[in-house]
Amino acid sequence: MKDRTIGRMCGTMVGVLCLAFASSLSAAVLRHAGRDMEMSLSLAGEHTIEVTLTPLGHSGVVAAGPPSTVLVDFPREQMWRARELAGPTEVTVGLLRCEITPSPLTLTVRRPDGTIAQKLVWNEDRGSLLFLTDAPVFGLGEGGPGFDRRGGFYPMKDGWGAANRPIYGSRVSVPFLLGANGWGMFLPDLPGQEGEFDLRGTQGVYDAGEKQSALALRVLLFVADEPAGILAEYTRLVGRAPMPPKWTLGYMQSHRTLAGPEEVLGVARTFREKQLPCDALIYLGTGYCPAGWNTGHGSLEFNPKTFDRPQEMIDRLHDQHFKIVLHVNHAPRGLYGGSITEESDDPLHIRNYWARHRSVYALGADGWWPDDGDELPKEARLARHRCYYEGPLSDKPSLRPWSLHRTGYVGAARYGGWIWTGDPESRWATLAAHVAIGLNHGVSLTPFWGSDTGGFIPTRELTGELYVRWFQFSAFCPSFRSHGRTWHLRLPWGWNTGKFGPIEEKQTPDASELHNAAVEPICRDYLNLRYRLLPHNYTLARESHDTGMPMMRPLWLHYPQDSQAAACSDQYLWGREILVAPVVQKGTSERSVYLPAGDWYDWWTGEKFAGGRTISRKVDLATLPLYVRAGAIIPLDPVRQYVSEPVTEPTTVRIYPGADGRFTLYDDDGESLGYQRGQGTWTRMVWQDAAKRLVIDQDRSIDTMPRVSRAFWVTLAPFGTRKLVEFQGQRTEIVLGE
Repeated sequence: MKDRTIGRMCGTMVGVLCLAFASSLSAAVLRHAGRDMEMSLSLAGEHTIEVTLTPLGHSGVVAAGPPSTVLVDFPREQMWRARELAGPTEVTVGLLRCEITPSPLTLTVRRPDGTIAQKLVWNEDRGSLLFLTDAPVFGLGEGGPGFDRRGGFYPMKDGWGAANRPIYGSRVSVPFLLGANGWGMFLPDLPGQEGEFDLRGTQGVYDAGEKQSALALRVLLFVADEPAGILAEYTRLVGRAPMPPKWTLGYMQSHRTLAGPEEVLGVARTFREKQLPCDALIYLGTGYCPAGWNTGHGSLEFNPKTFDRPQEMIDRLHDQHFKIVLHVNHAPRGLYGGSITEESDDPLHIRNYWARHRSVYALGADGWWPDDGDELPKEARLARHRCYYEGPLSDKPSLRPWSLHRTGYVGAARYGGWIWTGDPESRWATLAAHVAIGLNHGVSLTPFWGSDTGGFIPTRELTGELYVRWFQFSAFCPSFRSHGRTWHLRLPWGWNTGKFGPIEEKQTPDASELHNAAVEPICRDYLNLRYRLLPHNYTLARESHDTGMPMMRPLWLHYPQDSQAAACSDQYLWGREILVAPVVQKGTSERSVYLPAGDWYDWWTGEKFAGGRTISRKVDLATLPLYVRAGAIIPLDPVRQYVSEPVTEPTTVRIYPGADGRFTLYDDDGESLGYQRGQGTWTRMVWQDAAKRLVIDQDRSIDTMPRVSRAFWVTLAPFGTRKLVEFQGQRTEIVLGE
């Protein structure tokens, strides 16, 4: 702390000296985009520099831009500013060393060891910014080609057709990049959909476009040794995602054209009769299908042909422990608003837009599906996310809201919005592309993401095999949801009925696929696995809330020095411990899997493999390759049919030996905002491999809930004996033999 304070003092002194000398020496005026500029550097965090270039008016007045709509308030300390320079100037900003040179205006940022983290060059004549891309680059939001974004051209344009929608789905552009060699860069003030990133050359180029060239240009630059540190800083400045309701980590079944009230209730009944776990039923509105839950686009009135007795039907679905999520679209283009509590007579204010939903919400809707929105400016997109977070809270302040959107922008995460990829086609290439799409989304937009399982628009490629492979992948995505046209084929049992159900496309799957008896039992296995992993997954959701780390993580987030990990676009980590290698090619019988350094266990067989190499895994249709890191501690619950179903068997704590490990199990009531007041249980588990000892203890520094006893079955993987442990909130040690 002392060294940091001295660094700040030195930086401030250098800045003062630069301002003093600027008027007395022959100096170059700072210029960018054909205009005179004032440049400032501010300390915005231990690893964060805020760089601001502000145009000067004719009288030398700084032409500051409007306040940011995407950043939260955060402390900053200006360390240096100038309008002209006589030569190179050095400034210390926090732990980083900065060198500024004029003509062209250049900022070189060095780490404490002197190595260059990033170098920014502003073009004097155009509104462009050059930056280093000498290692893989990730982020830039959702959609578009490429895992490593180098080699691509990315206009900051969003929408359903912005970037090969059949393969990539909707595009949600975000001007945040994350370099595998320890830097991040965010441009928070882009107006509308201006500008473009060109990463096809030896350096990256951001071109602001004509509108932005006349405005202030701000860059937030993050530098840290670990990618997790950069994500934590980025999350701190754009806002943390609230904890989702626990039920959202279960399975969700989407519906389209409904035959009538009997089908609404029949689908729900079939899930329970077949013992296929499911937590939420999602209903499309009328308009995109001939018979949805409402009366048409933008409507918030129940369709009497499908929900003839809305309150009674919702109550019956709730009695079977299903949550109800309703589709709504046609949000006003000019939607805006601060807090939902603000008084306003304007129908475009979110307070009044939410009022239209109030009666339906009171009947028992548990979540919302705001569709479309590609046409909305980013401010309206954020306002809509805010509407579906603060609106439900204003009516039911004891319940966590939830909404699933097709679009958004930076800042949507802090309003609890989840995003899915829109309407991709049912193709193998689409499934393959969606692995990288989800990974780049998670490190730049929101930590909670998913896709239409099976693909939205059916093609001849849609078979039981493709659906199963996509279903397996979705079981390891934050949002686990089936949806698409010809929607009966998105039901786990829909592939063995002999019928298509409502057909909405000229292209239909091969009719021979309608008697595929293999699909349903495989889907059941992965539903059961998803629900068994609930304590593990809910802990990951809490980590996403606390740190911004996504649940679904590219390998390089935890192995930043591994160049092969940075190149893996077709596999990922689920949290820290589980490696997922989706099968994304038709007819696959063998799958190559890269295992990073350390020992790894095959989830299914228990076989142990040394990492730092690529292995080959034989697969049948029922097998999604999964590997667990040595030292991992994985909590597993008994199978449930819905998240809140009580179970009588204890949680199993499965330990994978071969390295020391730790896991802090988080839990709370799953539905209230009590977690914001520290109400939750944190159970710390530490594995001491040499002694074969597990230590369980309560984290008393943050646990404010009453101590309760909890039983665990503790077992040593792969197939060791298990011991029953009655944990009473006090330090407990368990020794396990080989």
